[in-house]
Amino acid sequence: MVFSVAVAGASGYAGGELLRLLAGHPEFSVRTVTANSNAGQRLVDVQPHLRSLSHLTLSDTTSESLSGHDVVFLALPHGKSGVLTAHLPADTLVVDCGADHRLESERDWAAFYGGDYYGAWAYGVPELPTASGRLRDLLASARRIAAPGCNASTVALALAPGIRAGVIEEADLVAVLAVGPSGAGKSLKLPNLAAEILGSANPYAVGGTHRHIPEIQQSLRWAGASQPTISFTPVIVPMSRGILSTATARLVPGTSAAAVRAAWEETYADEHFVHVLPEGHFPRTADVLGANTALIGLAVDEAAGRVVTITAVDNLVKGTAGAAIQSANIALGLPQALGLTMNGVAP
Repeated sequence: MVFSVAVAGASGYAGGELLRLLAGHPEFSVRTVTANSNAGQRLVDVQPHLRSLSHLTLSDTTSESLSGHDVVFLALPHGKSGVLTAHLPADTLVVDCGADHRLESERDWAAFYGGDYYGAWAYGVPELPTASGRLRDLLASARRIAAPGCNASTVALALAPGIRAGVIEEADLVAVLAVGPSGAGKSLKLPNLAAEILGSANPYAVGGTHRHIPEIQQSLRWAGASQPTISFTPVIVPMSRGILSTATARLVPGTSAAAVRAAWEETYADEHFVHVLPEGHFPRTADVLGANTALIGLAVDEAAGRVVTITAVDNLVKGTAGAAIQSANIALGLPQALGLTMNGVAP
């Protein structure tokens, strides 16, 4: 069966990456693409790398234009998806790559986003361990899925195995991320201009203000934490895409380095897209470019009494569009890897 697909926000980075992956998916057929200010233009004029979809023209983003499809992917700014989703048919699989349906706590939404709260959907990080299984279990019958925030899922995948196994403490978690500016979207913003980024590393949302913090804490609670606390600092670096996360945690006293490594390796041993590297090996963002893969390097700093994780993902693939399609595959009963690759592009 071939599923008809609509993509809203097709002129942006996340929408473009969704379309790049969907164009090679054997069971998905993209029928409709929508945008806001670019409506009426040919898709290929806005996304010139999508040559196989050159027959498509961008429509206005309305519930009417998105209805009538088997699957709808939304790649819209926060606050824009929720007003549409209530008007889409209940039997349509809707995957939101924005933030509107990620948080279970309305209080967290109000504190970090503001505006109307639209409720939480099944969270689209299939590999994320929970106290009783994986989030994959909740996706199998879902018709509403919230794709993750790229920074949030990267940090959660890095730390959740230690939380679930009880080998790291949930307080005093620290994560510093080097991120590419594509994660901030395609709209013109002064801090993201090439003249501001090239030759510089620029921190932002310092001091507990980044909107992905409650999302990380939510994931770690699913893994078994009670009240996790995390200091989270992202830094924009001059690469168009990618995340390199350094996330550390205090060791539970008496925990051996062998027990730490076992916790991570056992958690992801059977996962297709999340790989724990051998001892002494650590990933680069170049290793996952274009891939739906998360690579995790792991070390124990005995002197500091901390676990150190280094995680690399492509923020537009595993961080967003790839996670969305992987989750949609699971919800539709398809092989989770269909249309996705674990192989990066080099050089």
